[in-house]
Amino acid sequence: MVFVVTVLSLIIFVGGALGDIALTFAASPLSEARSLGSEFHSVQPDDLGTSSAFPDLKVPSAALILEQALALALMKNPELTAISWELRARDAAKLQAGLLPNPVFSFEIENFIGTGALSGTDAAEATLSLEQRFETAGKRGKRKKVAALDRVLAGWDYESLRLDLFTEVSQIFVEVLGDQEKVKLAEDLLKLASQVAEAVERRVDAGKVSPVEAVKAKVALSSAKIDLNRSERELIASRLTLAAMWGSTDPKFKSVEGQLSPPATLPSFEIVSERLSQNPELARWDAELAQRAAVVDLEKANAVPDISLGGGFRQFNETDDSTLVAGISMDLPLFDRNQGNIQEARATHSRAMAKREAVVLRIRTALAQAYRFLSTTHAEAEGLKNELLPGAEKAFSAVSEGYRLGKFDLLDVLDAQRTLSQARAQHLQTQIDYQKALADVERLIAEKLR
Repeated sequence: MVFVVTVLSLIIFVGGALGDIALTFAASPLSEARSLGSEFHSVQPDDLGTSSAFPDLKVPSAALILEQALALALMKNPELTAISWELRARDAAKLQAGLLPNPVFSFEIENFIGTGALSGTDAAEATLSLEQRFETAGKRGKRKKVAALDRVLAGWDYESLRLDLFTEVSQIFVEVLGDQEKVKLAEDLLKLASQVAEAVERRVDAGKVSPVEAVKAKVALSSAKIDLNRSERELIASRLTLAAMWGSTDPKFKSVEGQLSPPATLPSFEIVSERLSQNPELARWDAELAQRAAVVDLEKANAVPDISLGGGFRQFNETDDSTLVAGISMDLPLFDRNQGNIQEARATHSRAMAKREAVVLRIRTALAQAYRFLSTTHAEAEGLKNELLPGAEKAFSAVSEGYRLGKFDLLDVLDAQRTLSQARAQHLQTQIDYQKALADVERLIAEKLR
């Protein structure tokens, strides 16, 4: 018996020592909410199932601003709600990983209802026993570590989705705002076309120009009406898309309010790129590598067999004597030493290290491209605002006045009108492109670009 206890102690000691030999990486817990959108509350696992959470969060019936759209989406978006349930599931898995094995109760009866002297139950032997499995090599602690890091990774996935949603809502809001401005431009163009058509009618009635010019003016007027109808349909579609971000099919807001004009200057690319480490897709990799290393550690521990100790009470009916029983059992790791799972975990860890480098390169390239487009649209918007638009407006005014005085023909007026319309539309589209590019850059650095 002493020999058995000594061997058991040695096995437990060696198993524990082996379990402590593992790849080590500092776990990176989910950091505090990023500054991009940190002022808004997003749906959390604790909010699930509580219909009374944030009861005052409603869609305004009048004008909607960006902050209201973001707050609605971050609290009511179905995808964000789904990953919140995933976080709750990971919490439950973390709880389960820390539980001890259940004891095993058994009842056994021997030598009964046989033949001869063993007929009936006079010679029966009944045993009641209780057995407990003891995990060696720190398996439970290592399993808890893996589950905890899984929860951290799920938190980073939540953060990535939150920022994706923040960016998507911002860009759709810009589209709605831009579509509203396009409707206004189309209305202005229709008004100009109507004024030109009226001026042509007066000159035709006065016999100063051919009636053909009146037909041309009406064609331009019809084209302006078609453009207005198309702009209004696009606005309806973008409003529906924005409302879908918080799970609604009815955009109750009448309009949106916001700013499309870019600022006077942009920070340099060097300053922007210094903030790239805040990107969740990069920041999560410390936790990713730590989780992979913890899995390697756990699989190595699983190679050490567990020990089961049991004891009980035995009753001999034939002699009416009783005694205690005890036992010990363990697997003999002769064939299965968990070699395959250990190799798989190590390969997965190596793959994660290689993938990390690929992700870093991809994110840095994406930031360079997004910033280049941002700076280009910024320069275009400034140039259109300061040079092209004033010139087109001045030219149209001059040609319109000259046509009234008979100095220009209708084609000159229509050409100046078309140039002005195109300049305004180009300027508006450039502003929209700038705001979308700004949202992309802010998503990559996970904070507002100031």
